[in-house]
Amino acid sequence: MPLALLALAISAFGIGTTEFVINGLLPELAADFGVSIPTAGLLVSGYALGVVVGAPLLTMLGTRFSRKTMLLALMVVFIVGNLLCALAPGYGSLMAGRVVAAFAHGAYFGIGSVVAADLVAPEKRASAIALMFTGLTLANVLGVPLGTAVGQNLGWRATFWIVTAIGVAGLAGVAALVPAQPRPTGQSLRREFAAFRSGQVWLALLMTTLGFAPVFTVITFVAPMITEVAGLPAGSVPLLMALFGVGVVIGNLLGGRLADRALSASLYFSVGGLTVLAALLTFTAHGQIAFIVTLALFGVAGFATVPPLQTRVLDAAAGAPMLASAANIAAFNLANTLGSFAGGLVIQGGLGYTAPAWAAALLGLAGLAVVALSVRGIGRERVLAAEAV
Repeated sequence: MPLALLALAISAFGIGTTEFVINGLLPELAADFGVSIPTAGLLVSGYALGVVVGAPLLTMLGTRFSRKTMLLALMVVFIVGNLLCALAPGYGSLMAGRVVAAFAHGAYFGIGSVVAADLVAPEKRASAIALMFTGLTLANVLGVPLGTAVGQNLGWRATFWIVTAIGVAGLAGVAALVPAQPRPTGQSLRREFAAFRSGQVWLALLMTTLGFAPVFTVITFVAPMITEVAGLPAGSVPLLMALFGVGVVIGNLLGGRLADRALSASLYFSVGGLTVLAALLTFTAHGQIAFIVTLALFGVAGFATVPPLQTRVLDAAAGAPMLASAANIAAFNLANTLGSFAGGLVIQGGLGYTAPAWAAALLGLAGLAVVALSVRGIGRERVLAAEAV
């Protein structure tokens, strides 16, 4: 694989770390700024909103530039956002820095997916995308725990200074290793929007939203499932989350390989496996060893969905993939919001701490239905292409 993928992965590692590390620093931030934990928690929601808004907006602005130029510009935005966080004198300015950094997130992964796919042969596109996303998955295993430890011992500002430095390293890597690419012939905002006339593009976005939502339906509320249902000690939560993170890394790479071999089959396998494992968690949560094994496999299946889902939207928007690719990153974040909302809803309804697993399985079934519709579309595309030859 090209070294340019390493540069893309380093930047992805920094972006993933700044997105998730805030969760472990909420008590310190709340105490420092004199706000409640729920108010501090809005820094998570603010970031997600920034991703949803920034992904299509910055991608649209970037249609006038080459993809490498856009990646460099987005890393500068990311660095500036984290500098604002590190220097923030108050809660409002910290929120502003988070939103600025988030603006780079969706567009970077959207454009980066297109660049990664173009760096390799067509039959290796999904694996290339998976390697870029490995930076994001490693952020959960390494970046977030280390960033949390640094923030707790040296102050939360130190964490943002480190993330800023990672961003600078990613910027330098993109500048040095990603080959200069001329602005694609015919690239224009009108053409990018035209891709959304395809029903397959909208199916791909819906498939991402429903097919990935089960991950956050479960993981948002996995801590009480661990302690209250499985009966494991509270100290085991970080260890099990790390185990889940290892499964995420494995699943991401596995999903890339499977998608390169058979995209349609990989969509069924990953979304279907995620659905089955979500349902199994309802039962295995009552047995400690079975629960631990199922949770690890849930991590594998959860991120095995990412490369095929991202590859499918690139296929559906062939010829004008940048905006659709960025929109799919926004769809992943919409899935996070939908999943956590669904999980909270069933718990508030008095259905217990295993109820999010059932809610996740139902969302997964809906995702599978969309997969079936999309795969039928893939079949029709192939027939039409064969008839045109």
